[in-house]
Amino acid sequence: LSFIDKAMVEQITKLHKANRHSKKLMFKDHLVTMLYAVFTGCTSIREVQAGLELCQGKLNHFNLKEVPPRSTLSDGNKKRASSIFGAVYKQLYKKYNHIISDSSLKKEIASKLYILDSSTFSLFKAILKPAGRKRNDGKSKGGMKVHTLLKADCNMPSFIKFTAAALHDQQFYQYIKELPDGSIITFDKAYINYEQFDLFNQRDIFFVIPQKENAAYKSIKEFELKEEEPAILKDELTEVVYKIEVAGIVIPKTLQLRRIAYYSKKHQSTFVYITNHFDIEAMQVVEIYKNRWQIEKFFKKLKQNFPLAYFLGDNVNAIEIQIWCALIALLLLQVLHKENTSNLAFSILAAIVRLHLMN
Repeated sequence: LSFIDKAMVEQITKLHKANRHSKKLMFKDHLVTMLYAVFTGCTSIREVQAGLELCQGKLNHFNLKEVPPRSTLSDGNKKRASSIFGAVYKQLYKKYNHIISDSSLKKEIASKLYILDSSTFSLFKAILKPAGRKRNDGKSKGGMKVHTLLKADCNMPSFIKFTAAALHDQQFYQYIKELPDGSIITFDKAYINYEQFDLFNQRDIFFVIPQKENAAYKSIKEFELKEEEPAILKDELTEVVYKIEVAGIVIPKTLQLRRIAYYSKKHQSTFVYITNHFDIEAMQVVEIYKNRWQIEKFFKKLKQNFPLAYFLGDNVNAIEIQIWCALIALLLLQVLHKENTSNLAFSILAAIVRLHLMN
């Protein structure tokens, strides 16, 4: 908790009027209580209350005067906007991203590279519309999809958006309009949208994605392959045709893309990527997409150390608060792990903190 600046919390409280509708549970107490719940892996509000009550002699160390009653904590999770917890995460990210930075890519590329993906958390009730068709037995569960934009030179997301699991991944494009011009972004096939790629071209934003197996394209010309890149099988300029609708009229448009075929000895398989970046080496394009697995590692780390299998509330706001607090807890552990001089594995550190939280 010492990594969370008190002045920052007070500033966010004032800016977002976090205590406007809650006189019994102040925001700083709410934040500490929910972080306790996340770090210890509590599965119910009753467990949170019982656990904190057993630590009465130690509550003063983090200025928690009393344990919030179950009803008060439940109301706080329902009524206090989850975006306030998101604001805490964003401020902590801004403060510590230089500490938790880590990337094997060249610095000039890593500083510009963003990785886009989403992960779904299953819910015990149909609070949000589930993905897929409605089940005949009526037992469809809800799902919270966490759309994540992660900067390659950092291990934590720079931008997050929560939606129902049923929302298609491409709908996330509307939320990343503030992506800096000149950025590079990589993602999987679910986000392929040629109209969006044209908009990226207009803003000098570069992308690297795998090509769909059934993609229709026309080869314009082949670029000369380099001897120092024997794994590159083909490097060519291609053209794809897509359609847009303007005032009820369908208009065909063309888009030129670079297509790179790469053979991996490790997987004994060929991978094909498309990009609008023509000024970098073919192997750099391959390395950029390989870096996409960084976001998969992030989701794995989050779900392994903070499983989020049980939520303390059955409403969207409470679920979002708990996910934000899990992200805050993960970020704090990342800082602790980086500043720790021992060679402890991250999962071991997380387990030690969980088992000895109040010691």
